[in-house]
Amino acid sequence: MNLVTSILEQLINGLRTGSIYALIALGYTMVYGIAKMINFAHGDIIMVGAYSLYVFAGMLELPVPLAIILTIVVCAILGMTIEKIAYKPLRKAPPLAVLITAIGMSYFLQSAALLIFKATPIPFGSVINVPSLRLGSITISGTTIVILAVTTVAMIVLTLFINKTKAGSAMRAVSEDKDAAELMGINVNGTISLTFAIGSGLAAVAGILYICQYPSLIPTLGALPGIKAFVAAVLGGIGSIPGAMLGGIILGIIESLSKAYISTKLADAIVFSVLVIVLLVKPSGLLGKKRTEKV
Repeated sequence: MNLVTSILEQLINGLRTGSIYALIALGYTMVYGIAKMINFAHGDIIMVGAYSLYVFAGMLELPVPLAIILTIVVCAILGMTIEKIAYKPLRKAPPLAVLITAIGMSYFLQSAALLIFKATPIPFGSVINVPSLRLGSITISGTTIVILAVTTVAMIVLTLFINKTKAGSAMRAVSEDKDAAELMGINVNGTISLTFAIGSGLAAVAGILYICQYPSLIPTLGALPGIKAFVAAVLGGIGSIPGAMLGGIILGIIESLSKAYISTKLADAIVFSVLVIVLLVKPSGLLGKKRTEKV
């Protein structure tokens, strides 16, 4: 294999992994953009999505399309429930209280999965049965094709939803000023719940794609992808949907090239170093906008 082919294959691997990070980052950036909070339990909703697919498709042997729909519904309901129980009472609380609650919720979900499914890894085959595509000397797996297609469609649909629908307009209004939006007759609580539902639904899709790439289930499987997706959201500009997509892709490519040509042990350190450099040069992220805080 020549160097050019090797680099192209690593770029494709980076796009595949980066697309999963981008999907997770979209959930982070939506919640932050609307509710102005970082939902650190978001990564564990990925884990819930992965286990839900295992229960529906593996244990109950439901048809794969139905299992995927049920998985998304379960995660969307879970996201709204977490928001109602854990975050809504703290809406006027200091940011540190919300942050600690989010971390606590993350550990709660991991512990619940550990009690129910135990710590032993559960092998689970991919539900994607798409043939590979060969372009010259490069082979693109069916999983990669599906992941790239799903992520692209999700970003386009989400952008159109935010910019073209009444609910999307309400989200943008709540993002700018909750009190003013409420005075204009917008249901702020309902809008925030919808945001959590959409973000958690995207996390479910990311969880499904993640275990198609790494077919093994453990209670902590969402922790590291969740952190990396948060890094991707910050890198692209948290609060920006295109920024989350761009940050995820960049992160995936850097990680893939680092593992292939530098060191698998140093790959994560390189990823976080790039984040630090970008934030030193442009604190708002690549596509983020500077916000003026009103006093």
